Amino acid sequence: MAIGKIYKRSVIIAKLLTESISFAFSQLRSDKLRTFLSLFGVSIGIFSIVAILTAIDSLKGVIMEGLKTFGSDAVIIQRFPMAGGEDEDGNAVMEVGEDGFKWWEYLKRPAVTAEDYAFLKENTRYSYAISFMVQLSAEVKYQRNSISGCGISCVASDWEKMTKVELSAGRYFSAEELSRGGNVAVIGSEVADELFGEGDPVGKRIKIGAKDAYVIGKFKEQGDELSLVDTDNSIFVPLNFGKYMMNLREKNGVIVAKPAEGVSETDFQDELRNLMRARRRLRPGDKNDFSVNKMTFLLSFVQNIFSSLNMAGWVIAGFSLLIGGFGIANIMFVSVKERTNMIGIQKALGAKKYVILTQFLTEAAFLAITGGLIGILMVWLVVLAVPEDIGLAMRLSLSNILSGVAIASVIGVLAGFIPARIGAGLNPVDAINSK
Repeated sequence: MAIGKIYKRSVIIAKLLTESISFAFSQLRSDKLRTFLSLFGVSIGIFSIVAILTAIDSLKGVIMEGLKTFGSDAVIIQRFPMAGGEDEDGNAVMEVGEDGFKWWEYLKRPAVTAEDYAFLKENTRYSYAISFMVQLSAEVKYQRNSISGCGISCVASDWEKMTKVELSAGRYFSAEELSRGGNVAVIGSEVADELFGEGDPVGKRIKIGAKDAYVIGKFKEQGDELSLVDTDNSIFVPLNFGKYMMNLREKNGVIVAKPAEGVSETDFQDELRNLMRARRRLRPGDKNDFSVNKMTFLLSFVQNIFSSLNMAGWVIAGFSLLIGGFGIANIMFVSVKERTNMIGIQKALGAKKYVILTQFLTEAAFLAITGGLIGILMVWLVVLAVPEDIGLAMRLSLSNILSGVAIASVIGVLAGFIPARIGAGLNPVDAINSK
């Protein structure tokens, strides 16, 4: 018996709600200008926030993917800290001291050289792999084609273990070529296009400065990916070949190392730091004249930056959403005022408060969600219009779409609740007699 009553009551409520929703839509269709103005405000608000989140996510994806080139367990030793400042042990930290980034002190530090790398490689016990890279610039020629100021990356053994060495043609350096300094080179995709056009670069002889080198490989196109090393526009050569081209004794470079399996992060860093101090002959009270940078720190640093950008984006877009919400609320107040007489008739015929409430909330939610979908459509059109050659691959993710729809729904309900409650609470006699 009780189940039957519940069923009948549910059917009645469903019919009333359906009629209320239909009535709300008819009211929206009857005043197209009001509907358009409401949609416009919400569309701009949702467009702003989804566009900002999409741009930030796209930029973050490019940067984070590039920074993962060395892997999260890599440790980089160089003259400067990667970001922020340093603690007393020379580890990079997020915070910058009261004096700011002390670049003038870091410039006084001696260069990280190939000799430092050789000392660490000979004495390290905790490293799975350790390598060194120093970057130069030189004019590169092939027949009549040339590139002035081309980046030349001179790398030591184990570099292929540090980073993703993906080739589209040819091969990477052999152990013998790295050891004896063979005059061989692996070139980036942009360099290959400028020097060889559509031709195959492998096996060709190029001139790097005053030295001849044979191209043995070509890197896959890096494209939008932002990396610590721009392989697209670089030529890689063995470190010992680079020494023939230029005196690298005082050239500043970077040492990259990865820990052996089972070695803790702390032990690994302590070993590298102590070896560098021994190499530099630093006394116990002396500060480090080098910086120990963890890739995990750099990834966290970038993550924090984008978290701040996201918050700023929400604040900026929030003003647009606030304007859109006020627009809906204002129009809903006007709608309640215009339909007061009709509300009185409905209540006199037995309509409950929730029925009237549902009518106005449905109207407000429909306006907000429709406006949100239009805003998302606008973002999608902008994403399609962004050219691919700007170095930033824009992608409208499902999470940002759902976020936009959810935000629009909340804005609609919040903006329409007070007007809807006022309308639902009207006295039927007063409402019918209102003018």
